[in-house]
Amino acid sequence: MNLAVYVHFPWCLQRCPYCDFATEAINPSRIPHARYADAVVRELGLRLDALPPGARARTLFFGGGTPSLWEPADLGRVIAAVARRGDLQEITVECNPTSLDAERCARWKDLGVDRVSIGVQSLRDEHLRYLGRLHNAAGASLAVQTAVRSGALRVSADVMFGLAEQTIEALTEDLRALLGEGVEHLSCYALTIEPGTRFGELARKGRLPRLEDDRVATMYEAVERTCEDAGLGHYEVSNYARPGATSRHNEAYWRGEWYLGLGAGAVGCTAVTEDGRAGERWRNAADAEAYCTALERGEFPPAETEAIGPETRVQEGLMLGLRTALGVDLAGLAARTGVDPRVGREAAVARECARGNLIDEGVRWSIPRSRWLLADDIVARLF
Repeated sequence: MNLAVYVHFPWCLQRCPYCDFATEAINPSRIPHARYADAVVRELGLRLDALPPGARARTLFFGGGTPSLWEPADLGRVIAAVARRGDLQEITVECNPTSLDAERCARWKDLGVDRVSIGVQSLRDEHLRYLGRLHNAAGASLAVQTAVRSGALRVSADVMFGLAEQTIEALTEDLRALLGEGVEHLSCYALTIEPGTRFGELARKGRLPRLEDDRVATMYEAVERTCEDAGLGHYEVSNYARPGATSRHNEAYWRGEWYLGLGAGAVGCTAVTEDGRAGERWRNAADAEAYCTALERGEFPPAETEAIGPETRVQEGLMLGLRTALGVDLAGLAARTGVDPRVGREAAVARECARGNLIDEGVRWSIPRSRWLLADDIVARLF
């Protein structure tokens, strides 16, 4: 069983007003670097020992939060522990521009990191202020240049669109500038307002300036044109890459493979049977102190758990796979779950094909790229 390993680093210098991730703003001097690394390594051992034989880590992704704040020596101990239990093909660290420099890039390379994902979001100071980011446009550009010039690191940048008063011209100029600096991968997301965030509260009160949905859709189309004109493939609804530069870690999610989530607030989902068809999903409690304390006692961290049966795996395989250019390999999904995804969906599939929302090649289902903005609704009608 191959595993995509995700390690959650739960601390940031400042919480962004749109963020609903399991993060805590903290003074860097208070981050328990070594203690947290010890806890993650212990959790790794406990989780892997509980799995059926043969589980092997294939990709490793450090997300957060701001994992670029983690002391490289301690992050490196986690990398080494995961590497001993697998055959790692990709190691990614998420970064904020404020915590990325040439020395850190060099140390990461020495540890085996081969990919960085930089939270640029925009190259416009007014948009960065709107998003509550700590960096400015110059800092974002410098971070990208530093990562690219370090050599041996594949560089991805996150970009956000649909911002108040953002124009298509400004957005496409930002994308071209990033690609001109040597970025090989772009993750481009429309701003989503989540309940429980500061933006969510402002929106509820009618005090958050926003763009109309049709303008956001037009921006999405402009992102696709700009990236494809520059030679990037649009391989998932929100992701674009030069040849050979896709995110192997995220591709494992989209194929419906099992994933091991480690750290406070992390989510994992792994098999509990030797045939790999049924599993368990867990969400670790976000309290980092409780997380570390439990593992220091040799216990699993406090978590919510749920059983994942074959039909749930089929539904999630469709939901994620149909967001990609490759679509869903029906025989592969049936082999992983023991359930034929075609059975019971014949009428719904025929309906969506007739509407032009779905392509049925017999062995594979996919959504035409022109309908990707409707992907969530299309998939929901297959359930």
